[in-house]
Amino acid sequence: MRVLITGGGGFLGQKLARRLAADGHLRGGAISELVLIDLATPAAPAPAPFPVTATACDISDAAALAPVFARPFAVIFHLAAVVSGAAEADFDLGLRVNLFGTLNILQAARHGGTCPVVVYASSVAAHGGEEPLTITDGLELNPQTSYGSQKVIGELLLNDMSRRGFLDGRGLRLPTVSIRPGRANAAASSFMSSIFRDTMQGGSANCPVGRDYEIWHSAPRTVIANLIHAATLDGAAFGPNRCLNLPGRTDTVGAMIAAMTLVAGPEPASRITWNHDPVIEAIVMGWRNRVVPNKALALGFRADASFADSVRWFLEDDIEKVR
Repeated sequence: MRVLITGGGGFLGQKLARRLAADGHLRGGAISELVLIDLATPAAPAPAPFPVTATACDISDAAALAPVFARPFAVIFHLAAVVSGAAEADFDLGLRVNLFGTLNILQAARHGGTCPVVVYASSVAAHGGEEPLTITDGLELNPQTSYGSQKVIGELLLNDMSRRGFLDGRGLRLPTVSIRPGRANAAASSFMSSIFRDTMQGGSANCPVGRDYEIWHSAPRTVIANLIHAATLDGAAFGPNRCLNLPGRTDTVGAMIAAMTLVAGPEPASRITWNHDPVIEAIVMGWRNRVVPNKALALGFRADASFADSVRWFLEDDIEKVR
């Protein structure tokens, strides 16, 4: 089977590609080709037991997607997006990529003739506003950012195209992913990784919110496992709403720093500064941080046991020492 990853150059896309290369199969069948697309040509996982095609492609350009979809895909992981802070700062950019880029991917999948499985990375930013502080399944979505609104529109398109039999969609509202490797990006939640990643790598990082700020989060290893699990399920198991909240953990910033200290010692925490940022705070304070994901748990999706595990996995998988 042929598999596509959009956003294949991002950290989740790269981790997913390496996991698929290690597994060699998906949905009970052998992977025959893996295609990675991103704005810049992604790195291909090596070694892989199947051909890997990595190419630069702007998903907001429907014509540029045509050669990518010249042959049908069995499974599509749609991870490409303009992140939250960037989408809030540049409305048109977020609209072009997160809304019209997603529409282009779904339209191309729809016309591929195979009713492919489409795993869509949505976000906890879909929640907010008049919703209750604790999120349960089936609530009316009320995003309070452009990024969240664009993700919700993608969810509705995914649901409708699945209902009509054009594709077999499943949308996952990801918690904040921490600890993200690599450099900080424009996401409003970027500090939720940098205060751990950068300080454990010998650098410094600023926390723009207080120690009592609560984060709904999940480790990269767990997110990748859940993305793959979503692709393996029978689409009918999701019911008429193909989109759900992934399991995560609710911890305060202070508790997460304490877990890091338990695993990595006291030095990283000493490198955190605490300068208030009202712009970041205005965005993240609107996000929900307590979620009861009963539907996802019943379908076999996983949650982290502790943030200490996230720290250990970062030290095993992703740490880079600052020179």
